[in-house]
Amino acid sequence: MSHLLAVRAEQIESSSTMAMQARAKALRDQGHDVISLSVGEPDFDTPDEIKKAAIQAIQQGFTKYTAVEGIDPLKKAIIHKLNRDNQLNYQLNQIIVTSGVKEGFYNLAQAILNPDDEVVIPAPYWVSYPPIVELAGGIPVIVPSNIQQRFKITAAQLSAAITPKTRLFIINSPNNPSGMAYTRDELSSLAQVLLKHPHVLIATDDIYEYILWGQASFVNIVNACPELYSRTLVFNGVSKAYAMTGWRIGYAAGPTEIIQAMKKIQSQITTCANSIAQMAAVTALNTPPQQLHGMLSAFKERHRLVHDTLHPLPGVNCIESDGTFYSFLEVSKTMERLGMKSDEDLSTYLLNEAKVAVVPGTPFGCPGYIRLSFALDIHRLKEALHRLVPLFSS
Repeated sequence: MSHLLAVRAEQIESSSTMAMQARAKALRDQGHDVISLSVGEPDFDTPDEIKKAAIQAIQQGFTKYTAVEGIDPLKKAIIHKLNRDNQLNYQLNQIIVTSGVKEGFYNLAQAILNPDDEVVIPAPYWVSYPPIVELAGGIPVIVPSNIQQRFKITAAQLSAAITPKTRLFIINSPNNPSGMAYTRDELSSLAQVLLKHPHVLIATDDIYEYILWGQASFVNIVNACPELYSRTLVFNGVSKAYAMTGWRIGYAAGPTEIIQAMKKIQSQITTCANSIAQMAAVTALNTPPQQLHGMLSAFKERHRLVHDTLHPLPGVNCIESDGTFYSFLEVSKTMERLGMKSDEDLSTYLLNEAKVAVVPGTPFGCPGYIRLSFALDIHRLKEALHRLVPLFSS
């Protein structure tokens, strides 16, 4: 261990998704034709009207610090969106704008967790949840699932994971990396467990809300059980639906006391989200969801291509996603055939042999799986699948 670094810096790992992107870039820089199926962002460009709002903000000199919790026009747009699309009602003091949803979760963990507090996280999970908990001194309690469960935990599993030390339950639906979404009935079942444990807060990560085709409409745990409203934090942002990952705008809505504590934390870290991006996000959130159907249709078409190509192969267990732009593949048969001990080894093999970058499942809490992103041009996606098929066919 380096004497220059804190223990937390030694123990926390870098983001595995970003690491795979860096490895793919290194090969590409050497002249290899690498196709990345590891990227967790839409390949579409930010819509023109959103760009114009940012340009106008610059031209009008809107380039100073804002209020820590965000500008009122954006907070009002968030409130309007949550009412319009989610039938949830909030006041201005229940909203905070953050530099991406990741910072929002970091602020929450710092605001509510004491050393050794437990946070229940269903697997597979977004790679950053456990490190964010650990950086706040908390203990991630991982609840496993698998492809036979469609990557969704049961009420019995949740009940068994909760202890007197449990402080928070995190749910992400539609889910990164699995692409699965909980139904209203499934959420209601989990909610009945949570109602028995009033000491447990809930964080619902709704960032893939608009990229959903496996259900008639999006529903989160507060929609399924309004009684949980007073102890639930709703997280969302503009990154995925509006192709604005680099703009770094997320938000949280929830109990006033917790939001105000998150505000104090944020005031000592980033001060506020980018002023120009905040103005652009106002335009984004005031855009009717119907205008997002073009991107949704493209992702649905690509998902169909991935599933129909890989599902029949003997080396892959592939089920249909409900949404997002990911497919999560069970690849243990291929690993066994190739004599590989881990999904990390298989991911490296696919990168070196097929020049296709994927993300191993272990960092998502699911060894023996890999995540494929289909957020790329369909012609390049077809080429990537063409390269992968022989490796999964034997």
